[in-house]
Amino acid sequence: MFRRLFFLSLALSVLLAFSVKGFSLTRTTDSRVINISYGASSDIVYNLNSGTYEVFSNKKKIIANAYALVKNNEQSISSKDYEQIKFEEATIKDKFGVGKKYTIILTKSGLPQMEQVFYVYPGHDYFFTEVSLKGSGVRSNYMAPLVSNGANIYAKGDVRTLFVPFDNDTFIRYNAKPMGGNPVENTSSEVSAIYENQTRKGLILGSVEHMVWKTGVLSKGTDNGLTELSVWGGYTDEKVTRDKTIHGFISGSAVKSPKVFVGYFSDWRIGLEAYGKANRIAEPPFVFNWTKPVPFGWNSWGVIQEKLTYEKAVKNVDFFADELPKFRNDSTAYIDLDSFWDNFTGGMRGDYSKLKEFADYCKSKGLQPGVYWAPFTDWGFKSGGDREAEGSKYKFGEMWTKVGGAYHDFDGARALDPTHPGTKKRIDYIINKLKACGFKMIKIDFLGHAAAESDIFYDKSVTTGMQAYRAGMEYLINRMDGQMLVYAAISPNLATGRYAHIKRIACDAWKTIKDTEYTLNSVNYGWWQTFVYNYVDADHVVFSNEKEGANRVRLTSGLITGTLIMGDDFSSPGVWNETAKKLLNNEQLLAIPKSGVAFMPVNGNTGEQSNELFVRKIGNSLYLAILNFGGKNKFFTIPLDRLGIKTSSYKAKELFSGKNFRINKTLKYELNGADASIIKIELL
Repeated sequence: MFRRLFFLSLALSVLLAFSVKGFSLTRTTDSRVINISYGASSDIVYNLNSGTYEVFSNKKKIIANAYALVKNNEQSISSKDYEQIKFEEATIKDKFGVGKKYTIILTKSGLPQMEQVFYVYPGHDYFFTEVSLKGSGVRSNYMAPLVSNGANIYAKGDVRTLFVPFDNDTFIRYNAKPMGGNPVENTSSEVSAIYENQTRKGLILGSVEHMVWKTGVLSKGTDNGLTELSVWGGYTDEKVTRDKTIHGFISGSAVKSPKVFVGYFSDWRIGLEAYGKANRIAEPPFVFNWTKPVPFGWNSWGVIQEKLTYEKAVKNVDFFADELPKFRNDSTAYIDLDSFWDNFTGGMRGDYSKLKEFADYCKSKGLQPGVYWAPFTDWGFKSGGDREAEGSKYKFGEMWTKVGGAYHDFDGARALDPTHPGTKKRIDYIINKLKACGFKMIKIDFLGHAAAESDIFYDKSVTTGMQAYRAGMEYLINRMDGQMLVYAAISPNLATGRYAHIKRIACDAWKTIKDTEYTLNSVNYGWWQTFVYNYVDADHVVFSNEKEGANRVRLTSGLITGTLIMGDDFSSPGVWNETAKKLLNNEQLLAIPKSGVAFMPVNGNTGEQSNELFVRKIGNSLYLAILNFGGKNKFFTIPLDRLGIKTSSYKAKELFSGKNFRINKTLKYELNGADASIIKIELL
């Protein structure tokens, strides 16, 4: 009888630990865990006694002693603080596939109810997690679904922790920080990767929701492992997110963190691409989906800038129509007027007839007209706030974003509250004018001003910068009525994915090797955004009077990033005209950006610099871009397996010169200083 009772008790214990749904469990000294499987061979093991969890991949513990940490007003609350824990399991079918949702419900007298949620799918080597608080008067501006004091990627060597910027302003750079013998601390915006460069094993963590929170990812440790790891909603830093105040609070009867992506991958690059794709699934585009071919075009800011005139613009149209007949995709190219198009109109309230005449002229030449605007900035704020804004009787002073009793000034412009009716009326006025002119593309700029945290917004239901950004961008996109291809310039890197077809990958770039290296730093560590948007872009490509090698480098940066936008002033005589005719009528080069997918880096161990090798398979060919940013010749030795292809013998062709050759096991290639090559390797 005693033995039967013992085994019944043991069976009941097992059922409580692994099977019972909704069973409330008071802490005991017994070890009771939930095993949550995902992917091919990964598990989350949640301890119902301690309120902590661990993450395993192939039975190796990747993350240890993880827990949720939140603030309710100023009180910090951890999942480890609760006394009663129960869990619920449910089958789900959503945009990620068929999976399971595990909800851990934590309660304790005197604390709001906490819920930790895990979303897992057998077809994905990653999971999502989030945390929420429920109760009367919950108020938070810090919510971390994952905090840990131990993580390991099981790969010693050249271990890196990646800093990802919030936006692409101020010439900010990505930084793959080396984790050597001394502890290295890194706080990244929205996402980070901790990986080893040679083996490429890596851990990817980041938010896939950006409509409420700004997310931070903190990592600290050495190449032996991490001693601190956390992912939280509520991150602000003036040097990164541009905010001059704390993150706004969310309040109500229930407050939820951003949903966080967690995955351990054999190749950190594949992991970041999976993260990029997950963002687009989790937050589908609000703008209409672009189904036409990859856009090619020209933008006036590359050289002309404030000297923009109708005559110069028309001559550039003629150059593309007459001299660059092969610079097309979908039988067209976009001719985009950047800032100072109001030189045509005599001001924003002026006569738009000349602007319409330009748009009509583009179409008559088989080209598409593009235009520019920064909808959430006041560039004339130094003239005072009593000026009347376009489209209404509201004064600019009423529309300014309020921060600490002052205003949000950045990049020489003052931020406008995206929720203010004056801002909306101004959007109505300008966008209606541009639509009436017949523009088919718009470059929108300085969008980060709309994401600034504020003391208060006109719409009192909006309390965070990202909520304001969503309100402003949705209003803007709605007013375009699907008429224009939307290109985002300076803007948040991830949150803009819902609102733009094209995103510029870095800040401004022009013609020099230095410009190109800066741009390619962003491609090196941010190329995966090619899956967040329809396309990413390397900014206008300017040849000017640079040497041939520098022009090949600059063009290569555009070819391997996504779309291709040129920037010389082709209305003026100069060597750049002949350079363009030579390079931009090369159909084998132009075939590369027609794929619309950015190249991935071969290496990720260059800190704030760019590596020199980028690769992408297009069709049955592998394309390898080799860049030499230095002034001296360089000899490259590249094993083929490092490029992701079998060791064998292949036909190859260098596309700038047209030279054919063969590769056997290892690619050995000498490149001039300040030059670039693109090698097409036939895989058939």
